[in-house]
Amino acid sequence: MKQVIAQLSQVLETYQERPAFCIEHIYYSYQQLAETIAAIRWELQSRPEKNVGLVANDDLQTYASILALWMEGKCYIPLHPGQPLERCLDIIEQMDMTLVLDSSSETRYQHVDVIMTAQLDGANATLEQPVACDDSELAYILFTSGSTGRPKGVPLTRGNLQAFVDAFFAMGITLTPEDKGMQMFDLTFDLSVMSYLLPLLAGGCVYTVSYKHVKYMAAFELLDTYPITFFMMVPSVIHYLRPYVDELNLPQLRYAMFAGEALMDDDLAAWAACVPNARIMNTYGPTEDTILCTYYDYHPGQPNKTVNGIVSIGRGMQGVDTFIADDAGRPVATGEKGELCLAGAQLTPGYWRNEEKNREAFFMKDGKRYYRTGDICVADEDGDIMYYGRKDSQIKIQGFRIELSEIECVARDYFDNSTAVVALPMGDERGVNRIELVVESADTSTEQGLMERVKKKLPVYMVPAKIHYRHKFPLNVNNKIDRKKLKEEI
Repeated sequence: MKQVIAQLSQVLETYQERPAFCIEHIYYSYQQLAETIAAIRWELQSRPEKNVGLVANDDLQTYASILALWMEGKCYIPLHPGQPLERCLDIIEQMDMTLVLDSSSETRYQHVDVIMTAQLDGANATLEQPVACDDSELAYILFTSGSTGRPKGVPLTRGNLQAFVDAFFAMGITLTPEDKGMQMFDLTFDLSVMSYLLPLLAGGCVYTVSYKHVKYMAAFELLDTYPITFFMMVPSVIHYLRPYVDELNLPQLRYAMFAGEALMDDDLAAWAACVPNARIMNTYGPTEDTILCTYYDYHPGQPNKTVNGIVSIGRGMQGVDTFIADDAGRPVATGEKGELCLAGAQLTPGYWRNEEKNREAFFMKDGKRYYRTGDICVADEDGDIMYYGRKDSQIKIQGFRIELSEIECVARDYFDNSTAVVALPMGDERGVNRIELVVESADTSTEQGLMERVKKKLPVYMVPAKIHYRHKFPLNVNNKIDRKKLKEEI
């Protein structure tokens, strides 16, 4: 990551008068960014903590905090300001966190040291040389949905991030100071990292969307208002925007990238009409393999590779090894279904303090360490990968990975584990778009209290859209709950 930090330092010095960010329609220059970074670094220099919490607000101080932490050789762990406090406190506990950076006017974290970054004066601060760091040190840790009912930490090293940046630009993408990138992701989602970092590396401007806004409408407004040239979106956004594509004309857009969930061919074909000059790419990558690791170039008006209407996720980026495995971990024949496995320099060193999960998820083959993605895929004769869906109960909604078992765990806890509950993924032919919860009980009086508990414990994208009650769950021949039949019943 030395090259990334060196490039950022050079950009801060070279493009002082150019805009670095546009946040809530207000522009901030690279000089303002540099001064804010310098003020935060000065506060950090007396602190020994390596892993630092960051309240993930949408403002200059928060983005400056990320760069300040990296320049001081530290790692950030985002804490979502809109998620339940209890979930964020769980992350703090798992990390043994003692320091948090917060740009809010007031903090909700009372039992750790908090640096209130919006109150710092950077007017006279000067940016020092970055601290020298080894690539094995951590850059950020993101917490994803965990099957035990607790979120699990995915640490990514500075070397992982450098490998991603190198592989990204090796795809033939070039960004310049004239580029304008859209950053529409919460900082707790790894697609945010590429969305703010890549334009900054080129001296471009980052246009952000707050977590407080309806994402697809805010994205539409940005695209309609500013000459955005580069974006990453989750496919559900263009699905929601499909009725409005006739109102958008984006000839200046150079790169349109998609990731996070299955991309439907018909949605993309409709969208392609408003981006006539863009290189359109469907990409794929679990958090564990640093943002993105495969890509497929989509060509409007030409035959494209799809399966079940889903656009191919293509082949591995530079330095990424892929293979499709059977249940025993052996490679399957070309054209056969199996689990996608990944190796290479972008791969996380492993889940944070979770050796049991590490043993399940990672394995050695031919001297390389591979990650089992849980995604069922097929590789064709050209080496392009087709995505079929999830292997287990983990699903994706709006790009967020969700363990259904985590929702069930919270719901069972409400009943002191005395009542059976099932979380069901629901949707249409385009895929899963909501979760519904089924409770094995004839007593429906608990509905309000249960929903309140779930909202308190879980982020909004994991909250069930509806709660059903059934006197008795159907069972299959193995006396297990028949989820398929239960889904049909509701």
